[in-house]
Amino acid sequence: MINVSLFDDMTLCTDLEVERMIPLVPEPRRSDALKFKHTFGRFACLKSYMMLADLLNQEFGLEEFSMEVGEHGKPYIADRPDIHFNISHCLKAIAVVVSDQPVGIDVESFRQYSEGLLDKTMNEAEKAEILASDAPEETFACYWTRKEAVFKMQGTGITDNLHNILSGGVTTGTKINREKGYALSVAW
Repeated sequence: MINVSLFDDMTLCTDLEVERMIPLVPEPRRSDALKFKHTFGRFACLKSYMMLADLLNQEFGLEEFSMEVGEHGKPYIADRPDIHFNISHCLKAIAVVVSDQPVGIDVESFRQYSEGLLDKTMNEAEKAEILASDAPEETFACYWTRKEAVFKMQGTGITDNLHNILSGGVTTGTKINREKGYALSVAW
């Protein structure tokens, strides 16, 4: 079972909406949200938690949970090793995934990339596909989100295996929203 929740109506990212959400989340998440200086950081922190809470209740019947963070930043639910989840956000969208197996998610806005970044992050076949694409920023975002989702699923953080991470037998799925300008990938 893999269940994804996506939010991409960023017109709702306002100070008023942040104020509305603050009392709806437990204290640790409130404090985390208020550490952000900008509205978007606060909004994404609160909204992603609420999305996660909805999915955990829907899929696992959890009404309360304690979220912890592992050594490389991978979140987990204390005392529930059977539940796996991941959170991602960019300026265009917020995404959450829950599963009964290890899972990772990444969402990224389409953006310009440098030749140096391309060399550092993509293997020769991936670079060739990106450079030949009619929409290279979109193709780059698709590859990058797949790689990031795999790293997040593994819980290792981004390692030096960027060129070959997708050849390890992990399943990924990618959705593109051209209208709003982002790619979303899930790894399991």
